[in-house]
Amino acid sequence: MLNSILLMAGNGQQQGNPSFSLIMMVGIIAVFYFFMIRPQAKKAKEQKKFIENLQKGDKIVTIAGIHATVNKINEDGTLQIEVNPGSYLKIEKSAISQEWTAAINKVAAPTK
Repeated sequence: MLNSILLMAGNGQQQGNPSFSLIMMVGIIAVFYFFMIRPQAKKAKEQKKFIENLQKGDKIVTIAGIHATVNKINEDGTLQIEVNPGSYLKIEKSAISQEWTAAINKVAAPTK
């Protein structure tokens, strides 16, 4: 198989089987879809769902590593978070790390 690929990639004097080329192209597209495009789309969908389900009082971690509690959800796509008692920041919803937030909430959850 490698030899036929090398021959096809040669100086163009030998012609390969056109159906083989078509099968290889479809295979490459399938690999890209299942290993790159599909997982990224799934992750983006989960992130969007996670951000939509945020509520006041949820403990979060931003992508900058700031641990805070959601104080207010604004209509313009931002959050007011409380970093320390009486200390508030306004951040974009997209600045929340789903992985780090899940990890911090998993540690904080009581074990059975």
